[in-house]
Parts: sequence; structure tokens; C-alpha cells
Amino acid sequence: QVKPVESGGGLVQPGGSLRLACAAEGLSDYSIGWYRKAPGEEREFVAAITGSGERTFYQDSVKDRFTISRDNAKNTVYLQMNSLKPEDTAVYYCNRVFVVLDKPTPYGSWGQGTQVTVSS
Repeated sequence: QVKPVESGGGLVQPGGSLRLACAAEGLSDYSIGWYRKAPGEEREFVAAITGSGERTFYQDSVKDRFTISRDNAKNTVYLQMNSLKPEDTAVYYCNRVFVVLDKPTPYGSWGQGTQVTVSS
């Protein structure tokens, strides 16, 4: 599988916003999840979206702040992040996922990720 390419990270102040993008050829055929990894911590699930965009899933700590969406014509999945907090600081990755019983599980190749830093 072609590794996804993440972009859109950067440095932002608390309360600010960023929009991340995940792109790869053929991405529209798959359910996609966003994950993040902070230094010294394990990778954790953030959000996921089904192939046609009809269902979304969120970690409780980001629900009502983050929104996952997709533009299948562009083979791109987005993560709009609002009201960012310092604890959101991490490298963010996207990956292909299986969704079974409403539980996203990654199975594809991990890309480089994009760094998100929330600090004043």
C-alpha cells in the first residue's frame, strides 16, 4: 500500500486551530483514522471516518473540538482541530482502518506524520 502523506501541522497558541490533511492515491476506497503520539507515550486513536463519510468516530477528549471529514475526489481526509490545548501536542498520523462493531483498527502503512505543537 502507498503510505499516506500527512500535512498541516505547526505551532499554534492554546485556543487556536489547525487543519491537518491526509492524502494518498486510492484513499477514497478506505476508512481512515487519525492517531497521535506524544514523546514517551504510546500512539493513541483520535478520530476516524468511513469510506463514504457517513460515519465518524472520536476519542472523548477531542469530541466537540475536532472534526474529521473527507474529499474523496481529492483522495484526502482532513482533521479540523479547534480550541487546541497543550495536551494536544503530538505527532499526528493517519492510516487505513478496519471498522468492526464501531471500533476503528489501523492496518496500513504509517507515514511520516505531522508535528502539532500547542504552546504559548
